[in-house]
Amino acid sequence: MSTLFEFGDKIDGYAVRVLNERAVRASAGILFFLALIAFMNAWLVGNFQPTRVFVVLFLVDFTIRIFINPRFAPSLIVGQWVVRKQQPEYVGAPQKRFAWAFGFLLALAMLFLMVINHVIGPINLIVCASCLLLLFFETAFGICIGCKVYNLFNREAAQLCPGGVCEAPAAGAGGTLAQGMVVALFAGLAMVVGQWVYRSSPPDLRSMPQAGMSSPAAQATPAPTATNKPLDPAEAARCTVPEFAKAIGHEAKWKLHNNCP
Repeated sequence: MSTLFEFGDKIDGYAVRVLNERAVRASAGILFFLALIAFMNAWLVGNFQPTRVFVVLFLVDFTIRIFINPRFAPSLIVGQWVVRKQQPEYVGAPQKRFAWAFGFLLALAMLFLMVINHVIGPINLIVCASCLLLLFFETAFGICIGCKVYNLFNREAAQLCPGGVCEAPAAGAGGTLAQGMVVALFAGLAMVVGQWVYRSSPPDLRSMPQAGMSSPAAQATPAPTATNKPLDPAEAARCTVPEFAKAIGHEAKWKLHNNCP
């Protein structure tokens, strides 16, 4: 049983238990991709079912990797298989477990809010965005944000961090002034191109049709008479847009998410 319930691998030459960073990043990329699909379904078309499914599966995956053994976590199994021909990059396991605890707590919060109580509001957006941000930094940059917080709560500093950032100071700012100017010019170009595309587009393409509408003409077409009937008081109260949605310009999306006219 000692080989079942353990966290990280013991490898000669390493002072602490380690994990393969390449597999961890691959796992984060898989989860980020699935989370983004679920988030976009909820945000754009008001379909929260993929998000609820993802929250449950995410929680199961993190429960296995934290409380049983990372090698049996489904996303890490797939991630390890994807990078099986790459040279392993071993990083310290203790700080990874600490960082994954943040993901586990976020998943618990989403389970309580979205899956059990079907709560819809800004708190869900904040929690989902936080989860996406953590996964994105992990997979895109190899930066474990939770690992950076690890040293604030532990006497022993983290060891074997990705890229050797724990053992050696940064060599520099990571770019020259000329490179910074190139990035700034590229950002300015993106803004100019965006304005040009918007202004040169036909008027009927400047605003995308709402979900369920196939064209601007469809938007102008009255809905079937059944939907034009006056709402009963209970339904009208349910579809009253809260102030927080109005304050953030989320009124139309709130109605879409709550299936209100």
